[in-house]
Amino acid sequence: MHRILIIGTGSIGERHLRCLLATGRVMAGVVEVNPALRQDMASRYAVTALFDSLEAALQEEWSAAVIATPAPTHIPMARQLVEAGIHLLIEKPLATNLTGVAELANLVRDRQLMAGVAYVYRAIPCLAAMRAAIVSGRFGKPVEIVAMAGQSFPHYRPAYREIYYRDRAQGGGAIQDALTHVFNAGEWLVGPIERICVDAAHLALPGVTVEDTVHALTRQGAVLGVYALNQHQAPNENTLTVVCERGTVRCELAANRWSWVTQPGGEWQVETSGPVERDQNFVRQAEAFLDALDGRGAPLCSLAEGIQTLRVNLAALESADTGKGWVVVQ
Repeated sequence: MHRILIIGTGSIGERHLRCLLATGRVMAGVVEVNPALRQDMASRYAVTALFDSLEAALQEEWSAAVIATPAPTHIPMARQLVEAGIHLLIEKPLATNLTGVAELANLVRDRQLMAGVAYVYRAIPCLAAMRAAIVSGRFGKPVEIVAMAGQSFPHYRPAYREIYYRDRAQGGGAIQDALTHVFNAGEWLVGPIERICVDAAHLALPGVTVEDTVHALTRQGAVLGVYALNQHQAPNENTLTVVCERGTVRCELAANRWSWVTQPGGEWQVETSGPVERDQNFVRQAEAFLDALDGRGAPLCSLAEGIQTLRVNLAALESADTGKGWVVVQ
């Protein structure tokens, strides 16, 4: 059993708590500054310890911590935990700027600790299966990636006007909140984004002014990329297509399936992973993190990969806000 500290129990923190407990491998403590929310967690989950501050929690010993607080707090909090010798799983986005990021990475390395970033798409079975096929060379080298995503944000996140989402500085807006998942998945599939050109706007989402629609062009080594996302359409769709030298593969995340075509004019060959309840992906992410703590494997998304996607977020925001076109990810 691992003693895991969950820091912040808003919607995503509560999900981490619930899914870690579902593994049967965890004794969980909670840090939550909101007294009512803290008591709610204690009444509904088998929490072994409750704290109103991180400093109070650090008076006890923990195997690892999950940081699920607003993005601007991630790096200072992570540094505090690493200095206490605690392994980390940090919610996305890793941060809203690069201040202290390199120093954190160095400290994690020097203390020989493990740190991951919670990009949960990597736990989705159909996407993982498609990536394995690409990496195996079965379809030849990737040459193009096209990612298209859209959903009704008010339907799936009705409280979006009252949370961090409404404020870019807190990690809000479509780029940092939603498209960052797709960027990270695209990098996992075909390699790091090296430069990016973005147009973004607030077109339809009521009650906020942050961007809700984003179109991006990317260069990922020899691979050309197109990423498009909106948060106001009726259908819930999220599709990643990779064109390779000897075939095309496609993952439809909402349908839990991936498919491929290898012959010109051929039919799609479909592999379905079956219905997946959303918590199952977070349980898989939790299991992988716990396996890493046990020395069996690594977190699904490493700190280095999370830093790379943070750099992509920042380059995307710069391109969108300045209108200057291509921005090098650095």
